[in-house]
Amino acid sequence: MPAAKPLEFRRRAVELARQREKPIAEIAHDLGIAESCLRRWMKLDDVDAGRVEGTTSDERAELVRLRRELRVAKMEIEILKRASAYFAREVLPDPK
Repeated sequence: MPAAKPLEFRRRAVELARQREKPIAEIAHDLGIAESCLRRWMKLDDVDAGRVEGTTSDERAELVRLRRELRVAKMEIEILKRASAYFAREVLPDPK
């Protein structure tokens, strides 16, 4: 998988494509990226700018952060359940 391009590079590439001085395929070739990649960047820019419906970059970042927090919280709850069961066995007498 190729390395991710810097954000400024992406912005400039989208600006060049929007100027329509050259076909998108030619601009992508000149920049050394795939045409589909440039088109995807343009679509993401449209969503971030509010021109098209969709999940913005900020919303995607927040979803990633919230999902990570949820995963950690579930692990912590599971650990606490196991610890409480362990200590409950130590404290309560064994019914025989």
